[in-house]
Amino acid sequence: MSTKKRTMVNLPLRERPVDIFFMLVFSLFILTSCIADMVPTLGIDFNEPSSNFIVNANYWYAEGTDPLFQNPPIWMRIVTGLSALVYMPFYIILVISLARGWNRIQLFAVIYATMISSITGIIVFGVEFFGEPEWLTPNPLKFLSFNLPYVLLPLLLLVRMRKPLPFTRKF
Repeated sequence: MSTKKRTMVNLPLRERPVDIFFMLVFSLFILTSCIADMVPTLGIDFNEPSSNFIVNANYWYAEGTDPLFQNPPIWMRIVTGLSALVYMPFYIILVISLARGWNRIQLFAVIYATMISSITGIIVFGVEFFGEPEWLTPNPLKFLSFNLPYVLLPLLLLVRMRKPLPFTRKF
């Protein structure tokens, strides 16, 4: 008797509700990368209200909440540049991969989740809560409500991608 190698078949997207959730979340992350992270990356000043929607949205968030983001040193502009120029294209590929069940995204998702959780969770949160007085957040609740999803959701994605062939199972 010959033994056949059992091939794993991806589940259809409708049977992977967690992936639908991730598609929605990371589609939103595409928008926030464009709206929020591109502004400081390009050195656009948002210390005053503006008639420009994108600049004003950044002002509304940062004023009284995130002095590190509002007046970024060069290293922080590199962090926002990573989000705007590296993570954003990754989000597009991730959303397509989730929709189509491309298992090859697994390694890249693990790398991304590890990077962003480390950079945002350790470095940025560390500076905002324990760093120099000029960078401390005066509004921790607003800061965390806007930024914690960028640490927790990638960690959840990391758990989702923990085993080979992630799209052959529901979670």
